Amino acid sequence: MRLDDSRESENVEDRRGMGGGGRAAIGGGAGVIVILIALLLGVDPSALLQGGDAGAPPAGQSGAPPSSPQAQAERQFVARVLGELEDVWRPIFQQSNRPYQDPVLVLFSGGVQTACGNASSQVGPFYCPRDQKLYIDPDFLARLQRQIGAPGPFAAAYVIAHEVGHHVQNRLGILDRVDQERRGASEAASNALQVRVELQADCFAGFWARRANEARNIMERGELEQAIAAANGVGDDTLQRQAQGQVVPERFTHGTSAQRVRWFRRGFDTGELRSCDTFATDRP
Repeated sequence: MRLDDSRESENVEDRRGMGGGGRAAIGGGAGVIVILIALLLGVDPSALLQGGDAGAPPAGQSGAPPSSPQAQAERQFVARVLGELEDVWRPIFQQSNRPYQDPVLVLFSGGVQTACGNASSQVGPFYCPRDQKLYIDPDFLARLQRQIGAPGPFAAAYVIAHEVGHHVQNRLGILDRVDQERRGASEAASNALQVRVELQADCFAGFWARRANEARNIMERGELEQAIAAANGVGDDTLQRQAQGQVVPERFTHGTSAQRVRWFRRGFDTGELRSCDTFATDRP
């Protein structure tokens, strides 16, 4: 990515080495934590949460020391990507006269305390609507990229953009509306709604990539393919097949590989937010 001229966002908290962790809390209030461990490791989120943080590295012992050159480079990268995201989303909300508050990106190692509960790094990158922060363990993210075969800076940027997409949904009131619809719904209906939430966040990520590249030419040759490979690698069908040898569609919570790629591409190809309404189509 061409980020040398990108400004660094001031909305980054580096909590690596500060401790924290434990079991993530889901549900209630503004919505649910977006659990990417289900995407990236092919496990059921409820099973993960019941298991607590067993097997998670102790807090502060994951990744590079916070003061190391590697850690500083990681912080600079996410700060610049976040700055690019802010420079796209702020004007969008201003143009429509909607209030917008930048999300905060929290870097952590091992475990972290959030307004949605405590989480170990095994939970993966996630967004907490209660404190409007996204949480990322850079070391865990790097390992996940290797596992799904999608290395590269733009694949990592796609993950950050997806989480910021959830923040956009939160600011637009989408997460609240979906949370209300899910109350009392069957498990299948609830999962189907969550799939639409996730696919919309993918579309928002594609929309951002298109707008940021048009404005500042941040993408290099082959980087669109990095994001597509990441979206393809985290489809529910792909991960279920890898983890358990079979696909169980009624347990999908994020969409198939084909759906995730299609909605990311829709946002990127059109560059129009109205094309990202995953709730207006019969078959997302």
